[in-house]
Amino acid sequence: MVHNATHNSTEINDQHKRKIVYLVGLLLTLTVINGTMFNVAVPDISATFELSPSEVSWVMTVYILIFSIGSLVYGKLADIYPIRTLLIISVVLFSTGAILGMVSPNYSMLIVARIIQAMGGAAIPALGFLIPGRFIPRERGVIVGGLSAVFAFASGVGPMLGGVVATSLGWRYLFVLSVLSLLTIPFIYKWIPQENRREGQLDVIGAILMAISVASLLFFITTFSWYTAATFVVVGLLFVGRVYTASNPFIDPSVLENVPYSTTVLVGFFANAVIMGLMFVLPIMLGKYYEFNAFQIGLVIFPGAMASAISGKIGGKITSKKGGIPVMIMGLVLMGTGTFLLGSLIGEPGWVVAACLLISYLSFPLISTAAVDLIATILPPQQNGVGIGLFNLLNFLAGTISTAAIGSVLDFRNIQDSWNPLFTRQGEEVIYSNIFIALTLIVILALLVFILIYVVKREESG
Repeated sequence: MVHNATHNSTEINDQHKRKIVYLVGLLLTLTVINGTMFNVAVPDISATFELSPSEVSWVMTVYILIFSIGSLVYGKLADIYPIRTLLIISVVLFSTGAILGMVSPNYSMLIVARIIQAMGGAAIPALGFLIPGRFIPRERGVIVGGLSAVFAFASGVGPMLGGVVATSLGWRYLFVLSVLSLLTIPFIYKWIPQENRREGQLDVIGAILMAISVASLLFFITTFSWYTAATFVVVGLLFVGRVYTASNPFIDPSVLENVPYSTTVLVGFFANAVIMGLMFVLPIMLGKYYEFNAFQIGLVIFPGAMASAISGKIGGKITSKKGGIPVMIMGLVLMGTGTFLLGSLIGEPGWVVAACLLISYLSFPLISTAAVDLIATILPPQQNGVGIGLFNLLNFLAGTISTAAIGSVLDFRNIQDSWNPLFTRQGEEVIYSNIFIALTLIVILALLVFILIYVVKREESG
């Protein structure tokens, strides 16, 4: 039996809805900016503690590791415990880690601070995208579209803001925004509806096996150590066995066996691999091939981030009226168009690159909005938390795999054969063109899989 929330959507007036949306949007902004702006501060942190490149990389790696695992754990917890309680705990952890980071006297303390930050920050996107479906279901599409736009916009603004703060004040001040999240706790308590605890329990053994398998996979991706690969295979198999044998598994097998859900997650995985690949390779290409400085690179990327805020709102409105299927198709078409144009127009002026990137950035909030809406529609309410959590986890893995793969490809500087018949230039730009074409092929594969399952199969069954 599932207990109903103390407050439901019919008891929330329009003013209360707006307060919830603004609150979640603010928390999401603080979390996403925190996760992205530290990239530009890595050299300063390295200089402060006299770290090697491999050592300083852990400032980002450990955050991503805990954040990705935590997104699934919080999703599962939200199927059992009240979201309001989880949010308050997460904000306390997030800000506590930030305070420790600001005053950290050594590298070890900084790593501990980032771990605590990630333990709290992981809850924000996991719970933020659940809140509309749980408390404001009739306006879920519009709200998720807006939150997706916030996510995309903050991702673009984060590196620029981080560069300004780190340059003018120092990298320790990057933690200030996270500390300010403490001010949201009274509003979380007042505005997020209280719920009763739902029946169920957390499969601790399954959660531990999941965490170890994900951690070992991430370590393998970044270090290519076969010991971590073996750990992933062994522990991963134990986790799968646990899923199918435990009386109350961490992930219900019916979630994994749900074909529309699995298709949505797979398409989201491909799409996130492409967008994170773009975010990784573009600054490198603009810096090395175009010889742009950090400010010029920011100018190329910023219009896309701004445009994504607009497309998220539009996508949310369309999703509310037409559902997630047409919005997902629209997003994938835009993404593939943008990557193909990038692969064809390298060498053209920077404003041309910015225009092509803008097209790809328009797709990101559309795909996120459609995926969250489809998952909320496909899965029963008691599985929405773990469903969204697994979706978020695989998105993080997709980004990690994509950036690691592209980084390895960029080590090969002698590639001269272009995969794009429309690209006739020779030289260093060929490798970048081929990367963008490879990303385009991934988008095409995702689009074909989505159409096959959601359009063709539905027509056949209908």
